[in-house]
Amino acid sequence: MVVAMKHRLIPAILLGLAFLSQGAAAQTPAPGRLVVFAAASMQTALDAIAPLFAKQSGTTPAISYGSSGILAKQIEQDAPADVFISADVKWMDELQAKKLVAPGTRRNLLGNALVLIEPADAQMQLKIAPGFALAAAAGDGKIAVCTVESCPAGIYAKEALQKLGVWDAVEPKLAQAANVRGALSLVARGEAKLGIVYATDAKAEPRVKVVDVFPEASHSPIIYPAAVIAASKNPAAAAFLRFLATPAAVKILQDQGFAILQPAH
Repeated sequence: MVVAMKHRLIPAILLGLAFLSQGAAAQTPAPGRLVVFAAASMQTALDAIAPLFAKQSGTTPAISYGSSGILAKQIEQDAPADVFISADVKWMDELQAKKLVAPGTRRNLLGNALVLIEPADAQMQLKIAPGFALAAAAGDGKIAVCTVESCPAGIYAKEALQKLGVWDAVEPKLAQAANVRGALSLVARGEAKLGIVYATDAKAEPRVKVVDVFPEASHSPIIYPAAVIAASKNPAAAAFLRFLATPAAVKILQDQGFAILQPAH
C-alpha cells in the first residue's frame, strides 16, 4: 500500500528541547489534530492507517515515532501526547504507575517476533540455537540493534542473546541505533552485516531479508500495549484506539506481520 502520509522520526533531544522551550503553548494540539506517540516499528502500518482514520473522523493523526523508552520519558515530561503505543509493557507500566495513563483505556493490541536479518543480496546460512556462532558469522562486520538498555527491540535482543549463551561474544560487535528502524536502516544500507529487528520491520524493508527467527522461548513475549494519556482531553484519542480494531486497520496490521492480540472496544 502506498503510504498516504509520512512523518519524520523526531530526534529525542530536539523534541525534548522543543517541549521545554514552548512551555504551556505546546500542551494544546491544533484543532482537528490527534497526537500519537508510537514505537518506531509501527511506522509503516500507522502511516497507512492514519489517513483512513482522518477520512472517517475528520481528525488528522500527527504521529511521532521513536524508541518506546524515549517516548515514555517525554510523556513523563508533559509532552502533549494523546495516545501512546509502546513496543513493550515495561514503559506502559511505568506511565501507569505514575497515573499518566487514562484509567480503563490500556489494552494489549499487538504481538511481534524477533528476527536476524542481513542485506537482501547476502547469502548467509545460520540457524539460531543455543551457542550459535553469531559473532563468528559477523566476522569484521557489525550487528545492528537498537539501544539494548532502553529500546524494546534491543532489550529483547539482549535477553535472547543472553538466554542463548552468546551475549558476551556478540556484545563487542553491536552497532546500537536510537530505535529499531535505525537498526534496520544500517543493515539495509549495508553498513552492518547483520541486524536484530522485529519481523514486521524486516517485512517493511525490501533491502533486507530474514536469516532466521529467534525462538519465542528465548525472550519475553513481544507485546504492544496502547492507551490514552491521562492529560489528554481529545475525544479522538479513544476513537483512534477503537479504529485500530476495524477491519481496514486490522488488515493493514496483519499484512505488515503483526499478531492481533486484543481488539479495541
